[in-house]
Amino acid sequence: MLWIAIRMLTGDRQKFYGLLFGIAFSTLLITQQLTIFVNLIERGASGVYNAPEAEIWVMDPVSRTTEVNYAMPSTALDEVRSVPGVEWAVPHLRAAASVRTRTGDLEGVAIIGVDDATLIGLPERLIEGRKSVLLRPDTVIIDDGGVGNLFENGDEPIGQRLELNDQRAVIRGVADSIPAFTSQVVLYTKYSQALNYVPGTRNRLTFVLAGASDGLSAKEVATRIEERTGLKAQTRDEFARAGVDFIVQNTGIPTNFGITVVLGFVVGVAIVGLTFSLFIRDNIKQFGALKAIGVTNAKIVGMVAVQAGLVGFVGYSLGVLGTVLFLWSFSGNPFFKGFYIPWQIPLISLGAVIVILAITGWLALRSVLSTEPASVFR
Repeated sequence: MLWIAIRMLTGDRQKFYGLLFGIAFSTLLITQQLTIFVNLIERGASGVYNAPEAEIWVMDPVSRTTEVNYAMPSTALDEVRSVPGVEWAVPHLRAAASVRTRTGDLEGVAIIGVDDATLIGLPERLIEGRKSVLLRPDTVIIDDGGVGNLFENGDEPIGQRLELNDQRAVIRGVADSIPAFTSQVVLYTKYSQALNYVPGTRNRLTFVLAGASDGLSAKEVATRIEERTGLKAQTRDEFARAGVDFIVQNTGIPTNFGITVVLGFVVGVAIVGLTFSLFIRDNIKQFGALKAIGVTNAKIVGMVAVQAGLVGFVGYSLGVLGTVLFLWSFSGNPFFKGFYIPWQIPLISLGAVIVILAITGWLALRSVLSTEPASVFR
């Protein structure tokens, strides 16, 4: 009976392909949009993960993320270093500036000042150059995404001279960094050099990056810092989560992507439901004939379930494969750098496909189960 069900389904190629298209399109839309959404909001934590050595981030109590911050007095660094359990602590500066290229173009950039001695605060890997180039005067390292923004004509960035707030800056390295949410050009330099590039204010220290002593957890040391200094201290994971939460709470991104996902689900129900209903209606006499020769309603339900399962499996596979091909085809675009498909998203898409098939299958089955066996002889 199951083989008969499959032959009935594949025998009407037009409706079979219509069902596959409906499931595949819904799966593609749901999986793709959720993937882009998750990867996009995770960029709110990019500033944290681009400084992998920092176990603890210390900041002014009103600071919320790496981008939304309030500078502290320089004495905060010594206060943090004096807290028991702090193995090391270094200054970290993040500020906005304007840069003028050799061709005269003006671009807004983010200046990140890393510790002069240890260079803590730099991304883990460099595509070109070495971290030690920052020891040379007037040196900056640009992030790889910023290369495309500043040098759209394909110029080699190494050796290029920039004008940063009326001061010279020479690019001598390219960092392999996680792109920021705003896709802004990022320039890394020494903390002392960054103070010269950024217009002066009374307080210049944005963050203090710290590490916990052996035998102590980062959370425990962060609590001690807060108690003794009055500053806010968060572990790397806590501060990364704060960056993600800030985007979710203060932008319309969740709403926009949520609407698209819901539309994908609704379109799937509409296309699959309509096509499945037409398929059942066209084969109502065949189902009636089966009931006339003694096939029970339970077996009829099993046949429709097999048909729905086949359509769901093939359509779902095509939709997920389409998402993978989409990300692969755009992997060279800086916007999609580092994008991946979290394992939870295909499961969510699978759940949506099962619900779509359950709804449409139930609607289609009502007419079959109510069909009288004698109707086949009319």
